[in-house]
Order: sequence, then structure tokens, then C-alpha cells
Amino acid sequence: MILRGAVVQAVILLALAAVAAAVTYCFHPRAPALYLSQVPLREDEINLAQIQERWQGRVIWLDARPADVFAQSHIPGAHLLNEQNFNEQLLEIMDILQTADKPVVIYCGGEKCEASRTIRQKLLELIVVENCYVLQGGWPAWKAAQP
Repeated sequence: MILRGAVVQAVILLALAAVAAAVTYCFHPRAPALYLSQVPLREDEINLAQIQERWQGRVIWLDARPADVFAQSHIPGAHLLNEQNFNEQLLEIMDILQTADKPVVIYCGGEKCEASRTIRQKLLELIVVENCYVLQGGWPAWKAAQP
């Protein structure tokens, strides 16, 4: 009977520890983005380490998220180019895209977000951009990498 009680207590403590760990991970401001190191890059993707290694971070950032989300926060220097106002926004940044010799990196709201791929496809159909990539992990990946 004493052994059974000890096992029950151990299971309860283990469950409480697991819940505490999950809550800490969810709400910690610098929780690691675990999926970034486990998912291989797709053909059109690039990660932050590669951007830094290849171009020392000097790229043209395009934010494919909605305008209200962009207004709240975005990568410094990023340009808004989303599906909702694609044509108007593209006209605003056309000179930058056509004259710059920097690669273009598009990001959206996260790993499962396909808006950046849609914007990339539409962009490549209209203008020639030699190096155009989707940021793996999107905005959360960039945010997690900031000090």
C-alpha cells in the first residue's frame, strides 16, 4: 500500500512538472523555436543563418502579412507586399526591386503560412528577381532570433 501511494505521488509530481514546463515554454519571451532546427529547407527557402552568412543580413525584406499586423511590428526596413493589395504595393516598391542588387526575402506569419510563397510566385511572374527566397519560420523565426 505504501509503494502504491509513492507511485501515485511520483506520477502526480511528474504531471505537474510537465504542465509547468509546457506553460513556461509557451509564455517565455525567448523560448527556442524548436521546429527551425528539425525541418529541412524547402527549395525556395532560406534561414536566418544563411542570410547572415551569404549577405551579412543585407537583403530586401518583403512582409506578406496583413497591413494591420505589419503596422504593429515588422523587420526594420521591410516593405509591405501582401495578397490583399498586391498590385498597389508592388507599384510602390517596383523601383527598389528592379534596381537593387540585393536578394529578396519574403516572410509571413509563421511556418505554416503560405502567403510568402504566394507573394513569391506572383512576384516572379511579373518581374525578374534573381535571388528570391521565403524565410523559413517566417516572422516568429526572426522575432525569436532577436536579442
